Amino acid sequence: MARIRTSETEIKHLLIAWLAISLAFAILFVREEWMYWGVSLSDLVRPMILAMFTVGIAFLLHEMAHKVVAQRYECWAEFRMSLPMLMFAILCAYVAGIVFAAPGAVMIFGSHITREQNGKIAVAGPTMNLLLVFLFLPLIGHGGFITTIGAYGVIINIFIAAFNMLPIGVLDGRKILYWSKTVYLLVLLASFGMLAWAFVKVVPYLSL
Repeated sequence: MARIRTSETEIKHLLIAWLAISLAFAILFVREEWMYWGVSLSDLVRPMILAMFTVGIAFLLHEMAHKVVAQRYECWAEFRMSLPMLMFAILCAYVAGIVFAAPGAVMIFGSHITREQNGKIAVAGPTMNLLLVFLFLPLIGHGGFITTIGAYGVIINIFIAAFNMLPIGVLDGRKILYWSKTVYLLVLLASFGMLAWAFVKVVPYLSL
């Protein structure tokens, strides 16, 4: 495979999106305590580290998976953040206690992209998240903050994969279904099956 092509603009957008979406989730993690008891900025350090190495990594590698496969098909592919949506995510986390995360996307341009190639570019994202589950899963047995990172990493990656498999709007599921019903059903069943398993086996380990 040819070298992965990037630019200073893409790297800057990735770093800003990674930090902003991590901050939104860090606020979400401590919001209830913040509202009732009050916390200082220093109390955000642990949640910020947790968010950066779970949802932040899940988001970054999901997008990079799209990019790598797209570039394999000789497309121009670079990530571009959405600054208004990043600000909205942080605001929603603080005001409403929810995160509507649409931090940006990999912009892809190619003159001869087939339906199959587009489907493979799309499926790369959810597949990456499902593979990351097996990276985070062994951390759960170590105890303490490492277990917390492992549990959140498992849940967040499965959720991102499952959500993106919905065949609506600009989500990956629609493109995958348009390419191959078989691949779509396999990834869909794997995502929601793992999600059901995680709610039983992994959710009890979620804590700060």
